[in-house]
Amino acid sequence: MHLAEEREWHVLLHYRRTLLGGTESMQDDPGFFLSQEGKTNSQAELAATLAGFFSEELIGRSKQPAQCAFVARYYWLNEKLRFDATRLSPHPCERFTRWFDEFNADAITVIFPSGFMNNPSSMFGHTFLRVDGKEQTPQTRILAYTINYAAQLPADAGVEYAIKGIFGAYPGYFSTIPYYLKVQEYRDIDNRDIWEYRLNLTAPQVRRLLMHTWELGNAYFDYFFFGENCAYHILSLLEAAEPSVHLLDRFPVYTIPIDTVRLVRESGLVGEVVSRPSRSTLVRRKRASMSADEQVWFDRLIRNPANLQSEGFRALQQDRQAFVLETASDYLLQHSAVGGEEGTPFRDKNRAILRARSELKVTPRDLPIEPYVKQPDLGHGTSRIGIGAGWRNHRAFEETNIRAAYHDLLDPEPGFTPDAQIEIMSLSLRHYHDQSQARVERFSPISIVSLAPMDSLSQLPSWKVNVGMQTI
Repeated sequence: MHLAEEREWHVLLHYRRTLLGGTESMQDDPGFFLSQEGKTNSQAELAATLAGFFSEELIGRSKQPAQCAFVARYYWLNEKLRFDATRLSPHPCERFTRWFDEFNADAITVIFPSGFMNNPSSMFGHTFLRVDGKEQTPQTRILAYTINYAAQLPADAGVEYAIKGIFGAYPGYFSTIPYYLKVQEYRDIDNRDIWEYRLNLTAPQVRRLLMHTWELGNAYFDYFFFGENCAYHILSLLEAAEPSVHLLDRFPVYTIPIDTVRLVRESGLVGEVVSRPSRSTLVRRKRASMSADEQVWFDRLIRNPANLQSEGFRALQQDRQAFVLETASDYLLQHSAVGGEEGTPFRDKNRAILRARSELKVTPRDLPIEPYVKQPDLGHGTSRIGIGAGWRNHRAFEETNIRAAYHDLLDPEPGFTPDAQIEIMSLSLRHYHDQSQARVERFSPISIVSLAPMDSLSQLPSWKVNVGMQTI
């Protein structure tokens, strides 16, 4: 029995094959290994782990016995070796038990907030997990806990984050955060649509995922913005739940969050997909459903709630007054979410709107809201290679185009932010028939375009950034 070479052991230790044919763990915290050689020697780590199970020494950042610090390892090895409880007494692990029981886990959902063009760290989207409780309904799952992986940043990181994040200069940690706080951050403040992919994992698979999450609380990974990022390490948790799926093998160099969501769906792990539209989407959809007269009153109310007393507004039917007021409140909440003095005028206006709404004894209208961006995992792949030929100045040529990521304005729009472009590492090589060598026609490490439509609801500026060269 060669346990040290089994897939499950390699998944739990995050071992990957090196270019020279060896094995090395992606884990960067020495406290994650019980053997000094554990990062590169799976057999030595297995032996040290088994020995550690007999010890009461407190290890790792969490300062627990090995059985409790590495519960997934203990659980799997016990399945394989059938430990004799008279010789190896199982530790009660009260801290893990309390943590696990608090979830009361029933299912796991992959959460994907869409890209946010005004934040470099969020342009490609983000993924994390939500742990759905057995007693929770679709309406109360906002109270569930999430499992999130992110870089630990200094308070004044700024532009430094983008640079250091590329080269793995920050440690990345797993954490558990209430889902409603993440919804507030992404949907209400950043105005990003959120997509929820509920997985069809079995109870044992959910348990394995949570046990390994507990283990990772003892350690950190070096965070790489394009490689070992949030999406990459969320996939590692899904592999811990079901080791037979090889998800990380598809991302040897760089990892784009939406590509990982697409892969999870293609692997058959996704059961149900639900959207949680941003407050901006909510306001735009509701305003679009209004009559022209109602839209006029909506625009007047968000500028000056004194218009509540206007005869023209009061002439609307009460259910339509209520709908306009609710939409106005959504708009004002969207702009008051920034906090501080900047949001104070919007909060003051919203209080007046809510007082007027409370005087109308009308049931709120239930209007289904769909995001403007289609389901992201149904969009095109983010990398691209193309070939072409042409004629310029009486000279024929062939051309090869390569793009590492992500989307340009001419690509099919479904699944991606409308009127936006992000291209990373785009290269065009051209060969003219009358030349012996090909030349670099265009090269751009990064090209970003944001064409934000301006209307009465939004006046965000359009902008673009392009770094590169072009042969002329």
